[in-house]
Amino acid sequence: MDPITDMFNRIRNAQAVAKKTCEIPFSNLKLRLVELLKENNLIDDFKKRGRKPHQIIRVDLAYKDKVPKMEGFKRISKPGQRIYKKAKEIRKVRDGYGIAIISTTHGVMTNNDARKKKVGGEIMVEIW
Repeated sequence: MDPITDMFNRIRNAQAVAKKTCEIPFSNLKLRLVELLKENNLIDDFKKRGRKPHQIIRVDLAYKDKVPKMEGFKRISKPGQRIYKKAKEIRKVRDGYGIAIISTTHGVMTNNDARKKKVGGEIMVEIW
């Protein structure tokens, strides 16, 4: 299974049963994705735990009036079909209420940051 999809499925499943935390197997890419979620207030906090090779990322989930702040996600670029966009082709997600996470030559960033820096890349996931 795709590790990025697995990460977001773990978060979504934990939110469905109103858990406070969720554990995700560690990778540098997943850590950067979680950092972007925190920067955009979709999760409360996260911590890297354990020693190699059994490291995990513990994510503190965010709720507003018992409703998860992260309603859903859609995986755009998949392992079987990669989707790349130029800076001018990057669009807003849900009329600006969501974010897209893009892997660029300048690192992993949100669609807003990529448009400001005028860089394109692989559209990994849309989150709202």
